[in-house]
Amino acid sequence: MNSILVLISLSDSGINTIRSTPELPKQEMEFVQRWKAANLLESFFISVSKKEAVLIFQNTDEAQTKAMIESLPYFPYMESIQYHLLDKQF
Repeated sequence: MNSILVLISLSDSGINTIRSTPELPKQEMEFVQRWKAANLLESFFISVSKKEAVLIFQNTDEAQTKAMIESLPYFPYMESIQYHLLDKQF
């Protein structure tokens, strides 16, 4: 099964904006829950600092994954996004 690993880092100013805007995290998690329910998001990890995230997508391609990430409320605050295509071995 192929998966797409997405590594996201938020900018310092972005994390400050997110922390000061309580509705943003709620909006962000609505997307995550929707993707999980649609069986598109296999795993989701957030660093202790809340500045980095790791998402593992399944049943999707790179173009759709990029479009989904770009639709997130946090997207304007992302400093870096890395996409890695993976071939799951076990």
